[in-house]
Amino acid sequence: MKYIKLLKLFVVGLALLLTEAAFAQSKGPWVAPESANTIKNPFAGNADATKKGKKLYNQLCNICHGDQGKGDGMAGAALTPKPADLTSDKVQSQSDGAIYWKITNGRPPMASYKDVLKEEERWQLVNYIRTLKK
Repeated sequence: MKYIKLLKLFVVGLALLLTEAAFAQSKGPWVAPESANTIKNPFAGNADATKKGKKLYNQLCNICHGDQGKGDGMAGAALTPKPADLTSDKVQSQSDGAIYWKITNGRPPMASYKDVLKEEERWQLVNYIRTLKK
């Protein structure tokens, strides 16, 4: 019986530790690995891909990043950290590969879209995000 109590305590402690580690990781600046900068956008300059990206953005991203991409969406107000302002120089100065990497992998509270969107759809989002420049 004592062993089971200790095991339960260990499992709860481990869960809390992992939750705190994930939260702490989301506090600092979010930087894609250097290797992401070498990923080339196969749809760069493709107007049709950008149009499809806008549709995806309105379906999936708007709720947190807002209509204009400023990070002021309805659901974004409750998140910590707040959603990125996609119009900012901080985002727009990143390579297409870095933005693609972030969409693919996510970081709490942003979801990973690796298993949700096809590779082509993630590139379509990158193209649309590029249109949000100030």
